[in-house]
Amino acid sequence: MEARITADLTKGYAVRITNGRHTWVGDEPVDLDGDDLGPTPYELLVGALAACTCITLAVYCQRKGWTLDSVSVRFDFDQVHAEDCANCDEKATGFIDTIRSQVFIEGDFDEDAAARLRSVVSKCPVRKTLTNGVRFTDEDVHVG
Repeated sequence: MEARITADLTKGYAVRITNGRHTWVGDEPVDLDGDDLGPTPYELLVGALAACTCITLAVYCQRKGWTLDSVSVRFDFDQVHAEDCANCDEKATGFIDTIRSQVFIEGDFDEDAAARLRSVVSKCPVRKTLTNGVRFTDEDVHVG
């Protein structure tokens, strides 16, 4: 899957983002000198994870022929200092990004199906990308 996203700084810290078909805005909150015209970059990132999780569960249910009444998710993002992180690698330093999830799946599922759905939550492609890391290639940076 390929995606091309372009973004342009518009006013203050507000950024106009597009994929060529849809346009949305990212910004920083007022207390960080933004105008709060849209979600923060981290909220956009976690929003992508939330959307992917819902879609992954819906696709899985459709492929299995299971009736899915509803799916809703809640993700909480936080940055915890490594010294305060009880479950982190002792070699970790600085801040640790953490995401806590709650997933609510409604439908008439037997226990085997419910167990499969619980495991599918971690199979979302965006979650796999975040877990495995991303390789960045800065092809060109134009200044001037």
